[in-house]
Amino acid sequence: MTDRPTAIDLLQGTLDLLILRSLVFGPAHGHAIAQHIRQSSEAVLQVETGSLYPALHRAEARGWLSAEWAVSEKGKRAKYYRLTAAGRRQLVSEQSRWEQMSVAIARVLRAERQGS
Repeated sequence: MTDRPTAIDLLQGTLDLLILRSLVFGPAHGHAIAQHIRQSSEAVLQVETGSLYPALHRAEARGWLSAEWAVSEKGKRAKYYRLTAAGRRQLVSEQSRWEQMSVAIARVLRAERQGS
């Protein structure tokens, strides 16, 4: 956990969802994916390199992403990740699960105390 009061540790499995969603907009390298997540969350979510790259490699091994080396906008070699058809299906599944979990958590937070 970080010292920043606005930082939120990601629930396990949430990073996959965020990566897949980031790639809906087209291929991107790891730094661009992390930047998209940070900017989209108004800097509340900050993905560390030590979490991002293992998650990208796992997603690639599962067939959710394909990757190829290319030259970045800064003129450096970078590995660009692209969503596969399996990745798009996984995104739909992960997003549905996230929405169900969010609703369930909201119910618990709003629940009145049950009788003993």
